Amino acid sequence: MVHTFGGDNVKCKEGFMKRLMIFVLALGTVFPLGAQTQVPLSAQAQIPEYRFASGNWQFTGSRLYQNDGNARLAKVNFRVPQSGAMLYQFNARYEGGIEDGHGGFGLHIFVDSPHNGPSWGAGRSYLLWLNYDEAPITSGIPRGFSAQVYRSIGNSQMDLVASLSLNEYLSFFTRENLQQPIPFRIMADGNTGEVRVYNPFDPNRNTYFFFSIDRRDLPLRGDWIALRTNGIKMSFSLD
Repeated sequence: MVHTFGGDNVKCKEGFMKRLMIFVLALGTVFPLGAQTQVPLSAQAQIPEYRFASGNWQFTGSRLYQNDGNARLAKVNFRVPQSGAMLYQFNARYEGGIEDGHGGFGLHIFVDSPHNGPSWGAGRSYLLWLNYDEAPITSGIPRGFSAQVYRSIGNSQMDLVASLSLNEYLSFFTRENLQQPIPFRIMADGNTGEVRVYNPFDPNRNTYFFFSIDRRDLPLRGDWIALRTNGIKMSFSLD
């Protein structure tokens, strides 16, 4: 089953993909897709280059924590060369901070030039974002649980290019489920502009959300990714 953010429902041409995997937060390490190599994450020892740009980030054991629930533009940059078809895979766990009715986190992909401080955007890149907002003030952002795609034009400018309500999945967020990491899997092709975000609430991972990157931005290339949070405490690790 395919959910579209907009545009045509187009199948990714997997047969022509350059089969690479980025393990987010082993970050900076790239393996052929399907390789059996397992990478134990002993915190920053596994990461060639990273920069805590804003927020309160800390490695603890196998996880990376963002501990400041008040930080609106918390961000960490990781040096990961990207081109062609990429697979990003990681897990995320809620750690607190949503009590005020607002919080979110997401991943900038194909970042050309990172900013090592608080910023709204992240160079030229695309931001894939999950959001919870009980009283949104921005047009186009649904009330409650939703997902957005932003086109970052620079460190201070981003355009909202797609938005989707996910309130049908709110029942998933029981106290017990919130204590468990949620797996994320994203396939993005910088040449064709086709992006699949696999549904983390589908135990079989057979469904995904699809959108196409603006063709004027193709081909996408970038040497960085940026992981960020907004008004929420989160932790992240390998899937």
